[in-house]
Amino acid sequence: MDIDSIVSDLKSEMDRISRAISLLIGGATKMASPKSGKTSKRGRKRGLTAAGRKALSLAMKKRWAERRAGKTGGKAAAKGAAPKKRGGLTAAGRKKLSEAMKKRWADRRKKQA
Repeated sequence: MDIDSIVSDLKSEMDRISRAISLLIGGATKMASPKSGKTSKRGRKRGLTAAGRKALSLAMKKRWAERRAGKTGGKAAAKGAAPKKRGGLTAAGRKKLSEAMKKRWADRRKKQA
């Protein structure tokens, strides 16, 4: 740690302690505000509120519903057409494979006998 960060940490700690003392002595109405105007990084928490989570959830549900319906462009809309059938055997190919397998089985039977 460099000296500047140590000093800023000590000043923020000093401000926190002086606010706590003034609160104990003078009550909540006389609480002093921080002099620097900056909030420390350690004391601040971030996160979504319940309303924010709800809004994000609804937005994502709407987005996925549109995508399923094919309203947006891209891959989802392109898949709407009938996909091309790939692979598969033709009748000639099936016959060729059948003859090759029959030949292998016959050769295996001859070796076993």
